[in-house]
Parts: sequence; structure tokens; C-alpha cells
Amino acid sequence: MLRENERISAEKNATLLNNNAKAGLGDNSVNNDPRETILNSPMSRMQIIVVVITIALNALDGFDVLSISLAAGSIRDELGIGPSLVGLLLSMELVGMAIGSIFLGRYADIWGRRPMMLACLAMMTAGMFMVTTETGIMASLLHPVLISIPWLSDWPVELVHISIWRIITGLGIGGLLASINAVVAEYSNLNKKHMNVSLMSIGYPVGAFTGGFIAAWLLADYTWRSVFLLGFGMTLVMIPIVYFFVPETVSWMVRNPKPGALERVNASLKKMGHAVVTALPDVTAERAQMSHASIFSPQLIRTTVILTAAYFFHIITFYFILKWTGVIMEDRSFDPTQAGQVLSWINVGGATGGALLGVLTLSYDVRRLTIGAMIMSTILVSIYGSVGNDLFQMTLICIACGFFINAAINGMYAMFAHAYPTQVRAAGTGFAIGVGRGGSILAPIAAGFMFEGGIGVPVVAVVLSCGSLLAAGALLFLKLDTTPPEAVAAAPSAKGTPGRLSESAA
Repeated sequence: MLRENERISAEKNATLLNNNAKAGLGDNSVNNDPRETILNSPMSRMQIIVVVITIALNALDGFDVLSISLAAGSIRDELGIGPSLVGLLLSMELVGMAIGSIFLGRYADIWGRRPMMLACLAMMTAGMFMVTTETGIMASLLHPVLISIPWLSDWPVELVHISIWRIITGLGIGGLLASINAVVAEYSNLNKKHMNVSLMSIGYPVGAFTGGFIAAWLLADYTWRSVFLLGFGMTLVMIPIVYFFVPETVSWMVRNPKPGALERVNASLKKMGHAVVTALPDVTAERAQMSHASIFSPQLIRTTVILTAAYFFHIITFYFILKWTGVIMEDRSFDPTQAGQVLSWINVGGATGGALLGVLTLSYDVRRLTIGAMIMSTILVSIYGSVGNDLFQMTLICIACGFFINAAINGMYAMFAHAYPTQVRAAGTGFAIGVGRGGSILAPIAAGFMFEGGIGVPVVAVVLSCGSLLAAGALLFLKLDTTPPEAVAAAPSAKGTPGRLSESAA
């Protein structure tokens, strides 16, 4: 009976493989490592849908950062706080992002990409809504402690309430960013990986662009709370979309075999139009080779340090532009609607630059493209500080800054995905983003204290533009293998000997 069942199963697999061969779908060996099949096959409709969803998820990050930038002026006026406290307010969700990226990113490697994405979306939804509510118990309890600190003595309790929920929102965003970067890399084939990760990254400026125009319209007729309620609604909608349309990645399931893993892997392969596999590859040696702390192993420590430093320095420049442009414009007598429109145009430039860099990675080295974009960012942000009160000139220079700054960020995300293997991809990405986001925390605060000390915008812009220059210098020392880690891992299981994968998939 057992042999008869095996014969029937073999006949079914043979029929499926024959159909796949006629349709030109995937590799025809049922013994292939499924990761190799995905790497070497054309992108299916299901894979493209997943990439599109991750673009939308990254757009939530873009909208969130822009929302506080647009709302900061109104919050400042309502609470009567000065520039230094505005700088601290602008950094609150960035503190959460840094913590979330480092710690929750690691758990995306342990628990899975999909569960972490859903948990992070829940945190973001709660944070976006609660920031619009009346002061709660947590803020009331923390306020006496915070005002006992000399440099926080003038914090109103309402600002403490806002800050708590901005940090919680940031925790969700940080964990989400580490997870979706891994998802895109693991759902992409070998040829399209850099481009897909870059396309995922342009979700940030796209979200900031579209959300910015809507938010500017809301601010014209409603309070700053309406901006966060809009973010709450958009984040809430994404929870069922991720639940129903983003299965766990095949690469993670292969690396973390659990009961029912074979059936789940085959279900995903069928949705992608590939042949099913009869067994999952033995990954014992791979798991022994890499632990979750191995981003600091001798093989990866150099890469981790360089990528983290480069991201840290470049983000200093980026978040100075993003966080302070709205306040600077309002101080120059532009109304909040005009400030919101200029912030949105920054992200139009960012989306364009990110998309172009993604396409260029199909033909050119991503590291060199990123270094070039960082150098241009340094030059343009220095010029930005000297632009006067002309709205048209301000808009043009902000578009140019956004173009090159975001192109470089997209290049960084592509290098994160390429440099780390599956078992530490979210941890490596999360660490680099988390520590790197320290630059995003530092930039608004440093600028606020410089402004409060009487230093003008031109000098502050030149100082903070040097972050991108330092980042470009760090990347000069980075070395990336031409073949990504999962290609090396998958190749031996297909033939029994080490080898490199074909790069012929469309």
C-alpha cells in the first residue's frame, strides 16, 4: 500500500513538473532546494504582489515621520514650548524606531517575518490613535520624574503623553522596517533583488509625499490631531492585507523547519507557479554556522560596522532636512500648508531618485551608485541652507535634496539585503537601521540646540550635510560578494556540491 501511494505521488509530481516545464515555470527537479528555485525563476504575480505590499508598508513610515514634522509647529504653539523641546519631540518616535529595529528585528529572525510584521502594525495603530487622546495615566505618573531632570524641567504633561505614544509608534516602525527588508529580499529572484529592495524603499517618500499633501489640506481646516488620525486609519487597513496576502517567506521556513513546514513551503511554491518539493533540505550545517549573534562574527563584523556607520552618518543629513524644513519655513512666515507642500515635494524627489537608483542597480554596482548619491547630498544640503524666502527656490532645492538623499538610502537597504544571510538578515538590517537611527535622533536635537544658541540656518545646514560625506567615506571600505549568501547556501543542496547559481532569471 505504501509503495502504491509513493507511485501515485510520483506520478502526480511528474505530471506537475511536465506542466511546469511546458509553461516555463521554475526548476523541474522536485529535489531542488526551494530557495534555489525562487532565486533562479522569473518573478511570479504573487511575488510581485508581496513587493507592492511592502512598498505600502514602508509608506507608513514615510507618512509617520512627515506627520510629526507637519504637526510640530501647531504642537509648539498649543503647548508653548521652545526650539530645544521641539527638537526632542521630533526625535521621540526615532528613539522608538532605533530600539525596535535592533531588538524586534532580531526576533523577526526567530519568530518569523509575518508574525513580527503583524505585531508591529498593531503597535503602530495603537500609537497613532492614542497620541490624539487626552493625557493618560502613564504620562501623569512619568511627568513628576521627568521634570525633576534639570534640562526637562519645562516639559508640560501633554508633551510627555505625546512622547510616550510616539515612542511606541516608533517601536512598531523599527521592527516593521527590519522585517519587510528581509521579506522583499527573500521573495525576490537573484536578478531583481537589488531593484525590488530599492523599490520597497521608495515607499517611504511615496508615503510622505501623498500623506503630506493630504495632511497639509487637513491642517488648513482641522487641528494637528487629524494628521495622526489619518495615519491610524491607513495603518489599520494594512493589518488584514498583510494577514491574508503575505505568507511567511520560503527562505525563513526552510531555515527554521517546524511541523507542517513542508506543506507550507509547497503551498507557497504552488502560489508562485513552481513545482513542489518532496523534502526540505537539511540545514543543520547552515544553522550551526550562523547564530543570531553572528552579525558580530569575524566573517560579518567588518560589514556590520561599515554599513551601520554609513547609515548613521547619512541619516543625520536626511533627518535634518525632513524634521526641520517645516519649522524653518514657518519661521520664515510661510504658512503650514506651504510648508507641508514643500515637505511633500522633498519626497517626490526622493521617490524619483530611489526608483532611478533601483533601475540602475540592474546594470551598475550598487555601492558606487550609493557613494555618488551621498556626495551629491552633501553638496545640495549645503546649498539648501543658503536659500532665502523664495518659495519656488526652496521647493526646487528640496526636490534635489530629496532625490539624492533617498537614492542613497535605497542603496543602503539594497546592501543590507545583499550582505546578510537569511538567518541573520532581519537582525543585521535591524541593527544597522537601529543604531543608524541614532543619527536621526541626533540630527533634530543638535539642530535645535544650535538654533537656540543663535547659529543660523546656513551654518547648521553645512555642518549637518557632512553626515552624508562621512557616510560616503565609510562605504569606500565596504566589500560585497557578487553572489548573495542564500545563493551559496542553496546551491550545494541541489547538486550535492558547492556551486554558484545562474543569474539568468528574468
